[in-house]
Amino acid sequence: MTAQAPANTVVVLDFETTGLSPTQGDRAIEIGAVLLENGQATARFQELMNPGFRISSFIEDYTGITNAMLQEAAPCDEVMERFYQFVGQHNMVAHNASFDQRFLEAEFDQIGRRLNGDFACSMLLSRRLFQDAPNHKLGSLVAYNNIDNDGVFHRALADSEMTAKLWLCLLEQLEQHYSLINPSFALMQQISRKSKANVASFLHKIA
Repeated sequence: MTAQAPANTVVVLDFETTGLSPTQGDRAIEIGAVLLENGQATARFQELMNPGFRISSFIEDYTGITNAMLQEAAPCDEVMERFYQFVGQHNMVAHNASFDQRFLEAEFDQIGRRLNGDFACSMLLSRRLFQDAPNHKLGSLVAYNNIDNDGVFHRALADSEMTAKLWLCLLEQLEQHYSLINPSFALMQQISRKSKANVASFLHKIA
């Protein structure tokens, strides 16, 4: 999907992984995603995936995903092919998107697939549109925006659900404060690249 597509139709995704870097041999162990269409959640995707090696006790404790759970899971390649079909041509959103984009590209490389859409980062946008938030971790922004949640974090579907709700709060902020209704995905990317000091004047200028 092009960057001119509406920002309220996206796939919001989150990975749980064996570590921080696919270039160091780390792999995805869970993916969760929510498809937003015209601002409504219309489909979800969640699967564990077996990376082919044991994960550390730290990752087990951090994510709640155990080696026993992963032994029963399908291999990464099978899950990522299903996810590729789920994403289709849609643009994508993640919180700290550079992390998830790196893993998505690495896992797609393993199966000979390429991204069809663009990425936007809800964390970068929150830093510009919610400048008074105490910090811009997902859990803090959920609390700051009074987003309903069950207190579960660091599982992929739960985090993607929260990020999808946060994304809709960002769109609502643009509508309420700048009268920007149904902005394009490209505009969201532009906002994320502006300095915090210049965001308000930029948005007032285009509103």
